[in-house]
Amino acid sequence: MNVVVASLNPVKIAAAHQGLKLVFGDKLKISGLSVPSGVADQPMSNSETLRGAQQRVEAARLRAPHADLWIGIEGGVHPVGSLMEAFAWVVVATPQRQGRARSAAFPLPQIASEKLKKGLELGSIMDELFQQSNTKHKGGAIGLLTQGVITRTTLYVQPVVMACIPLLHPHWYPSHW
Repeated sequence: MNVVVASLNPVKIAAAHQGLKLVFGDKLKISGLSVPSGVADQPMSNSETLRGAQQRVEAARLRAPHADLWIGIEGGVHPVGSLMEAFAWVVVATPQRQGRARSAAFPLPQIASEKLKKGLELGSIMDELFQQSNTKHKGGAIGLLTQGVITRTTLYVQPVVMACIPLLHPHWYPSHW
């Protein structure tokens, strides 16, 4: 199966590979493709984050039309009370069908929430708070906050698998929803 991940981020490629391998087995050829999400660098709502994942898939489909499956992963945040929660949307598509699923959400520290509300991106905020660099291409905010128990890759694997459900059971799902 020829799979195009709509990003060159190694975390997203690894999560796509791990999740799709669980669903479809070893016969995967996975490549990343840099495409725009069409949303802000830091999506600030559930709907904007989902739209980013969907638009990544559509852009990848246009640039690599001969793939068997395209996958878009977009991380975002949304407000819950005085804090922000972080999560991701995953969209998978074949030429005939599309599926989507959202990751678990986790609370961000007050200081990170305040900086997000001022327009900063979560990755750079976490780099600053933890004196790290390029964490969004590594364990991410979740990795730093859980001390590596959950990483950005492992957070994304479950929604990759769940987004494949409509592909595995097409008789129960509309082709696009």
